[in-house]
Amino acid sequence: MSELKAKEYKKFEDLKKVREDGSECWSARELAIALDYNKWENFAKVINRAMIACENSGHNSLEEFLEVRRIVKTGVSTKSVKDYELSRYACYLIVQNGDPRKEVIALGQTYFAIQTYRQEVADHFNQLNEDRRRLVVRGDIKQWNQLLAETAHDAGVITNEEFAIFQNAGYMGLYGGLDVEDIHDRKQLEIGQKILDYMGSTELIVNLFRISQTEEKLRKDKVQGAAEATSVHYNVGREVRSAIRKIGGVMPEDLPKPEKSIQQIEKEEMARLKAKAKKGNMMLDE
Repeated sequence: MSELKAKEYKKFEDLKKVREDGSECWSARELAIALDYNKWENFAKVINRAMIACENSGHNSLEEFLEVRRIVKTGVSTKSVKDYELSRYACYLIVQNGDPRKEVIALGQTYFAIQTYRQEVADHFNQLNEDRRRLVVRGDIKQWNQLLAETAHDAGVITNEEFAIFQNAGYMGLYGGLDVEDIHDRKQLEIGQKILDYMGSTELIVNLFRISQTEEKLRKDKVQGAAEATSVHYNVGREVRSAIRKIGGVMPEDLPKPEKSIQQIEKEEMARLKAKAKKGNMMLDE
């Protein structure tokens, strides 16, 4: 991913708010700024088109586009303005109906299409095929890896070299001594291909458990020092491996490599979602 894409993707994720009930939403006013809409009136037109598409897709627009009032500052005074608390699906429809000439709109389409698909399938995980399960778990790992990186940094894993050693330790504990490079070679991957993108759902779930449990232990035990944090990561990986052995499971290094990468699956599913949205808009034209 380019530096620009990474920056824009992070911006979309940083705008996300989590309600008390655990549901997520985006402020339409904040999203408008992120998508380079300087006038609310112009963005409101996009929202209206997206709400129509929402209804045509069988969703309740009043729930996906929850109208609220915001207090904003205007010079020395304040006033109440209309805003919307947008679901991820609402954001997806907005970027699909936005100005295609804006580069940030294209980035938004990619981000929200992939994330919306993950949200769409997460509630039906057991009914998914293997590729779709991989997509869901890989997305969870990205979020947990970010959290683990932040927690490890707070524990004292500061430099790039320290973090590389820290990451390798987790893999070595889980994979019986194999580090990232060893696993990369074992999967016969090319330079630049990430091992997590070429894991089946079972292998991904095992790694998700390793990552989440390491993050929790570092935080709960208030671990300090790069060496100690690295030791924790290794030991958690080793304990997960021991649990697999006890239940008679297949060791992660012996699990098969899937034919498709995560990127291939994302591309296919994003195309499906775009086609679905396009079909809904074509119905409007008719």
